[in-house]
Amino acid sequence: MAEVINMPRLSDTMEEGTVATWLKKVGDKVEEGDILAEIETDKATMEFESFHEGILLHIGVQEGETTKVDELLAIIGDDGEDISGLLSGSTSEAVIQSDSEESQQDNNVASSAVETSESQELPEGVIVVTMPRLSDTMEEGTVASWLKNVGDDVEEGDILAEIETDKATMEFESFQSGTLLHVGLQEGESAKVDALLAIIGPAGTDVSNVAKNFKISDSNSKESVVTDSVEESVKPVETQKEQPKVVTSSAVETSSTSTSKRVFVSPLAKKMAEDKGINLSQVNGSGENGRIVKRDIENFTPATQSVSVGKFVPTGQEDFDEVPNSNMRKAIAKNLAKSKFTAPHYYLNVEFDMENAMAFRAQYNSLPDTKISYNDMIVKACALALKQHPQVNSQWFDDRMKLNNHVHIGVAVAVPDGLVVPVVKFANEQSLTQIGAAVKEYAGKARNKKLTLDEMEGSTFTISNLGMFGIESFTSIINQPNSAILSVGAIVSKPVVKNGQVVPGNTMKLTMACDHRTVDGATGAQFLQTLKGYIENPVTMLV
Repeated sequence: MAEVINMPRLSDTMEEGTVATWLKKVGDKVEEGDILAEIETDKATMEFESFHEGILLHIGVQEGETTKVDELLAIIGDDGEDISGLLSGSTSEAVIQSDSEESQQDNNVASSAVETSESQELPEGVIVVTMPRLSDTMEEGTVASWLKNVGDDVEEGDILAEIETDKATMEFESFQSGTLLHVGLQEGESAKVDALLAIIGPAGTDVSNVAKNFKISDSNSKESVVTDSVEESVKPVETQKEQPKVVTSSAVETSSTSTSKRVFVSPLAKKMAEDKGINLSQVNGSGENGRIVKRDIENFTPATQSVSVGKFVPTGQEDFDEVPNSNMRKAIAKNLAKSKFTAPHYYLNVEFDMENAMAFRAQYNSLPDTKISYNDMIVKACALALKQHPQVNSQWFDDRMKLNNHVHIGVAVAVPDGLVVPVVKFANEQSLTQIGAAVKEYAGKARNKKLTLDEMEGSTFTISNLGMFGIESFTSIINQPNSAILSVGAIVSKPVVKNGQVVPGNTMKLTMACDHRTVDGATGAQFLQTLKGYIENPVTMLV
């Protein structure tokens, strides 16, 4: 069955998009994950990938043309399939149907795909706000916090909530004015894009039926009903086997299967418990509805367990916690699995002499108000080497290879939920101190979930450094569509041979993972030789 693809909302403020380029033409075969087009938003030009497979049967917006979010962008279906009915039925209204035959109207809602039952009309002035698509890969979102409460007045432009996506936690502003009449998701709960988020309208309006009858269509074209009952939308796992349509996970709830009940905990208490190594299933909450709060963690005394060693009869209890996968963790799993099994990886290992680099850093940091790390030096050296080896600075697409003339280096940063890759743009043109300041700023933002999409997009090469954890060598998975990623180990003091003599030395091991579709072995080796020159003689980076 044909799939109607609409103009996506690729940023939180995007209202319309322009097709910069089509990467597929009518008649081409499209696989799930293929890049359909490059869409210019109000913030950046972003790649838009297909979530469907089939033949590109129709293009609704030509290159250079602009249309509103949710307007017809393309149609994908079976070869030779009749789509005249879809074309004749499409108007300036937004129409998006995965596999369902019901149409969905825009209703001037900030988020797309609002659908109510056919027999119900929205009360006058009432607006249904759905979970927005705040990134190009976002499939579901989690409400990190509400900045408005039910009954509060909402002005256009007010921040309604903070939404956790697969990439970052972002502020979501209201495009309507009125009173917040209903909240469809509580803090910590998750739902798919286009699920009921909130209802805004005139004060005192009864919207219970609107919330009860709101429907969305999931990826399998079966309808899910989001009710205004929190307990119904967050059922225990065993009761969700029948209807796994709207999956909710909570950043402030922990489910313990050993007790078969949910544990309600405040974010602060949860953080304190993690720091102290306390199992939340053993803590009795004194807050509302048994919610665990700060004082419960402060006053908690762990129960002792004994084991009868003499008779080998253990009295301990097997126990474990289940933590729902965050949106970021699921996105990391999806993207890395795709990269590992689609890009033919191979690995090049080198070991650099770090004596000059250590002396250079010590002398550089002796300058007033100056402090650089070895990682900053590696970023700069890679940037300069990439300018000389554009093949390593390339990106692979199904129908072409892009040799980038600019150098944007992604620096992997570990965060509690996984890994993010902020991008130091035009790194070859920046000084060591500028690179150091940028990386430090991005690392702080990453830990506080304040990185913007623009700060995490556009990398042409990636560096992952585990040297500070004492790891001597490791391999990484390529951050697609990049062609290579460099894994940096620790500096190790060891005996080395110089001028035929064994002397004390300091070395560092690096491993570069390459995509064999774009980077041949000799090309990768030549890049590492150039990099070796900069690292072992860092003063050449300043020339």
